[in-house]
Amino acid sequence: MALRNNKKMRWIALVIVSFTMMWGYFLNDAMSPLMDMLGEKPFLWSSDEFGLFNSAYGWLNVILLMLFFGGIILDKMGVRFTGTMSAALMLVGCAIKYYAIQYISPDAGTILGIRTQILVACGGFAVFAMGIEITGITVSKIIVKWFGKTRELALAMGIQVAIARLGTAFAMALSPFIAREFSMSSPLLVSLAMLTIGLLIFLVYCVMDKKLDREIAASETKTDEEEFKLRDVGVVFANKGFWLVAILCVLFYSAVFPFMKFAASLMVNKYGVDKEFAGLIPSLLPLGNMLMTPFFGWIYDKKGHGATLMLIGSLLLVVVHLLFAMPYLNYIWFAIFVVILLGIAFSLVPSAMWPSVPKIIPEKQLGTAYALIFWVQNIGLAGVPYLIGWVLKKWCVTGFDDKGAATYDYTLPMLIFAFFGVLAIFVAYFLKLEDRRKGYGLEKAKRNL
Repeated sequence: MALRNNKKMRWIALVIVSFTMMWGYFLNDAMSPLMDMLGEKPFLWSSDEFGLFNSAYGWLNVILLMLFFGGIILDKMGVRFTGTMSAALMLVGCAIKYYAIQYISPDAGTILGIRTQILVACGGFAVFAMGIEITGITVSKIIVKWFGKTRELALAMGIQVAIARLGTAFAMALSPFIAREFSMSSPLLVSLAMLTIGLLIFLVYCVMDKKLDREIAASETKTDEEEFKLRDVGVVFANKGFWLVAILCVLFYSAVFPFMKFAASLMVNKYGVDKEFAGLIPSLLPLGNMLMTPFFGWIYDKKGHGATLMLIGSLLLVVVHLLFAMPYLNYIWFAIFVVILLGIAFSLVPSAMWPSVPKIIPEKQLGTAYALIFWVQNIGLAGVPYLIGWVLKKWCVTGFDDKGAATYDYTLPMLIFAFFGVLAIFVAYFLKLEDRRKGYGLEKAKRNL
């Protein structure tokens, strides 16, 4: 029996690559619940400095087109080379961030008008982001490679997302405790250790993948037309369905991932949660994803309605941010309820969006297509955190606490996030119409294609 035809081996491969992604997600959000702690002495990070740090996620991916080149490398060099390279980049980026927070003083001067500690941390985050985004497109292609000929593709992608989100949950819940008990750099040291393990485990997957490639080569004839060519990039760009997915991706994730960077601070400033516990409520979102994303992926596999799922998720996103913006409802139970709603929205859209891409784009162009979608997404991930940090400092400061940290009113940022959700609704609706015209099969179950 071929390796990927063995159900047990398929799921083992999925768990291995998902573990590597999980610890990448941990580092991605290790600093997110620490905004208010970083605002205290001796760090005294302002909201726009915190926003600048998080915007560094997209510097290399967007400005230097590293995700675009990563997609081409993936399609030309394969998942083993690209995955190992990107996991190593995550490790290097983490080491730079750790060095910046642990060894560079907040008073070490400035470079280009930016405090040295923050600029070096930004550099580390940019390198890490290049690694995790290329890892993300590699893992997506790995899942298509192992599950694309089965009826389990959306479920497998949902489970991968769920496992990865566990890393976010750990980061949001545990980082404040680790930072307060040991040091601000300690969550990064934990990340460094786990990313090292993640890289070693990915090398185990490489052994499995090499055996699978030998089996494929022995059983299938690959023609020249099946090889990726640079002109295929133009084919992807010319696909309207691709652009609708890419734009939906950037709008939806711009209202979720940047929100998560500021969510703990929202809990402190609007709902009165203690700083050490502020990450616990936002951590419910990824924990809920662990159950709901595979569930909605299973529904997509069995029943279809992918475009509809994306539309409903976008509608819920608007409701969530409007509820967060409402005055007077400053109760912890209400915050928990709204985060649960956000978890449902955050499960609906990814569970349908990522498995829809192989229905729109041929497999030989998938690496490039995923890379271009992630590149568009990174425009939002680079710009929106800085925008929110700037808005907070410019219009939303309400005072300062006894440790020197600023306090904020989050109404305006929540309305900005809601606006992204409104735009996502329109794009999801147009995608549904385009599917009806082109017959991509987004509304059809896998077994009916």
